[in-house]
Amino acid sequence: MLYSFRLALISAAACSTLSAQITTTPLFWPDKNGPTYDGVVPAAEAARLPLKWNAELGENIVWKTDLEGDGHSTPVIGGDRVWFTAATEDGKKMYVYGIDRLSGKIVHHILLFENADPEILGNPLNNYAAPSPVLEADALYVHFGTYGTARLDPQTGKTVWQRRDINARHFRGPGSSPILHRELLILTFDGIDQQYVTALDKKTGTTVWKTSRTTDYGDLDKEGKPTRDGDMRKAYHTPSVFDLAGKSTLVSVGSRAAFGYDVATGKELWTIRHGGFNAAIRPLIHQKMLVLNTGSERAHTLGVRIDDKMSGDITESHVVWDREKRNASESCSVLASELLFQTTRGGIVTCMNPQTGADVWEDRFPGQHLPSPIAAADRLYFSNDRGDTRVIRAADKFEILAENKLPDAMTSAPAVADGAIFIRTKKQLFKIAAK
Repeated sequence: MLYSFRLALISAAACSTLSAQITTTPLFWPDKNGPTYDGVVPAAEAARLPLKWNAELGENIVWKTDLEGDGHSTPVIGGDRVWFTAATEDGKKMYVYGIDRLSGKIVHHILLFENADPEILGNPLNNYAAPSPVLEADALYVHFGTYGTARLDPQTGKTVWQRRDINARHFRGPGSSPILHRELLILTFDGIDQQYVTALDKKTGTTVWKTSRTTDYGDLDKEGKPTRDGDMRKAYHTPSVFDLAGKSTLVSVGSRAAFGYDVATGKELWTIRHGGFNAAIRPLIHQKMLVLNTGSERAHTLGVRIDDKMSGDITESHVVWDREKRNASESCSVLASELLFQTTRGGIVTCMNPQTGADVWEDRFPGQHLPSPIAAADRLYFSNDRGDTRVIRAADKFEILAENKLPDAMTSAPAVADGAIFIRTKKQLFKIAAK
């Protein structure tokens, strides 16, 4: 009898473990830019994505779920949960959503942080839930900039740890998303009062390293005080980690300068001076070339050669090409079919050669383009603030494959899981899949 009881306990534990795996894995879309951090949909998923949909006709709409609050954060998806953040318009309450991927049912709507007197945004485009979360099989990490960072248990939604003492004056609201690298959770703070990158132990939330920007902003008086209080020092950038000539390097673009840091220690390895500020676009790598976007003002796109001589100020020695006009500012660039695609906020979409920076073609879409596109095989999906998503061919000639419509503005990027596209609009979350 005792033997049978033990077998029952073992069986129950095995079922519990299996249930946990089903709930949190596979990690379909663990980061705002997908599993490879560059907006590219895995090949097995790309072939299954729908080309067309229409909310009014119900075409390829599996479900839609009404949402409360504001947020630019892109959903992350693991197993049967879709996660993202939201906040009240005044920033006094900040939430985490956990939605069932199969049914659209709201499983979690967690009030995580409350703020008595949040800083006024000063930016009509932004809101208090702009940074996107990141996801692992056993952890969800959410970030609201200076207002707080937390690790949650994706099984229960309970907080494992939280930090509210990592701060900066955002001035126009938070925007930089966290990233994961091995045992580190890396955060970026480019405020108007201080600018730094910091890494936390992802299990405990304790600080591992913190590195301040060494940028010469060119705005100090004789006493070393800034002569202007504003955007010149501000950025919204989300970095990435690359192996650059054998070194695991955190590539991070701030206002006026871009940096390479030793990801393990935070030591500054190299810097590139640039004239932009409000940098927001994640870096890309193509063969032996880094592709960097410098900001929303005076925005350039740079091609930076990768080699083992990247040390110190490499502005003059390693910037191979510099595209000066009509560059992306909020919507991330994407590589597909050996070409680089990007769109300005105003909808000027460009196809470029990533090795030379030369334009291949240029066209225009209507509306404002804040969401980053995704690349699925030879298709690119571009969304705007009018509820439109245009699917174009990822090729050296401009070709629209489909024009799709949802009833509200889109400011977060699409996410993909199990052959479906998940699109967050201002008021709803949609699951879109070919029936």
